[in-house]
Amino acid sequence: MRVLPSERMIPGNSEGTPLPERHDELPPVIRRTEFVAFALAGLLLIAVIAVLYVGKAFFLPVVMAFVTGTMLSPAATFLEERKVPRGLAAASIVIAVTAVVGFMVALIASPLMEWSSRLPELGAQLKDKLHVFDRPLALWQELQTMVGGGSDGLHSFQMLKFEWVQPTLEFLSPTFTEFLLFFVTLILFIASWRDLRRAMIMTFGDHDARLRTLRILNEIEVHLGNYLLTVTVINVGVGVGAGLVCALIGMPNPAGLGALAATLNFIPIIGPVAMFAILVVVGLVTFPTIGGGLMAALAFGGLTFLEGHFVTPTIIGRRLELNALAVLLALAFWTWLWGPMGAFLSSPLLIVALVLKEHLLPTDSPQLPQG
Repeated sequence: MRVLPSERMIPGNSEGTPLPERHDELPPVIRRTEFVAFALAGLLLIAVIAVLYVGKAFFLPVVMAFVTGTMLSPAATFLEERKVPRGLAAASIVIAVTAVVGFMVALIASPLMEWSSRLPELGAQLKDKLHVFDRPLALWQELQTMVGGGSDGLHSFQMLKFEWVQPTLEFLSPTFTEFLLFFVTLILFIASWRDLRRAMIMTFGDHDARLRTLRILNEIEVHLGNYLLTVTVINVGVGVGAGLVCALIGMPNPAGLGALAATLNFIPIIGPVAMFAILVVVGLVTFPTIGGGLMAALAFGGLTFLEGHFVTPTIIGRRLELNALAVLLALAFWTWLWGPMGAFLSSPLLIVALVLKEHLLPTDSPQLPQG
């Protein structure tokens, strides 16, 4: 039997439903209901981001406490199994972590206060060392003039502008209210984490939903705890290595520089770059030649290259794969939204998102055909 062109059949259709010939008879690729759903989801996402941005003073310390508390909950469980009350274990852990952070801040603050008191002098020394770049700067100024930029010449170039110091410190330092909210929320979260987890699990009436929620919470707790422990050990190693390099080369305050390197390394990408720049500036001010001033920064660059390309991927990658592009986009987004603390939270929040995706969108769900 010959099939007429107007009666072509849809492949895989046993009933032989004819395929429409005219384009206006074809079903739409995206139906109106799907478009409305996408639009509403987009508007909801924009509204959530706007609320998080406007309410930073509240949401940042709370989310920081939740993430940090989830990381530290295994330690509280460990102490609780040794007959230590959960509340006392939570307070002890938070106090111990605060003491370690205070010790690191003290190591960093001592050289920072010394250098800040000598900013004009150090700036003048740095400008004298960088006179070799006068010609490239002049060429750049001439290029700006040719394309219609500023024509004030190099006389408008000033290195000694320190108006950024106070705004930067205000940007980096949380207010007392934010710190108090974080501190209290962290202790209460760790102390009541078991009850909160039970309440979230019992919210669902279905047995499978409860089991899935339990698995999600357990994996988040395990992954975040392992992440904190692993990254802390790695960053302490980076700080010790940076301090030893600075001591061998003859940099001032090697202990403070090592503590700063360990602290900044908690922030992916941005932290090592900032530490490299700091070592360049300190080295140029300390040593008489540019080559000598760059030695510590180059050694630190080699150290972080080994850590970032071999040590960290080997250890963390075995537990949970973090795509480099996803890490970069998460870092950019949370840094824009919440500043340096958002940068610190970017990787833990990405881990939480990956765990949720793994359980809510499992690999055995319907997938696109392989082309």
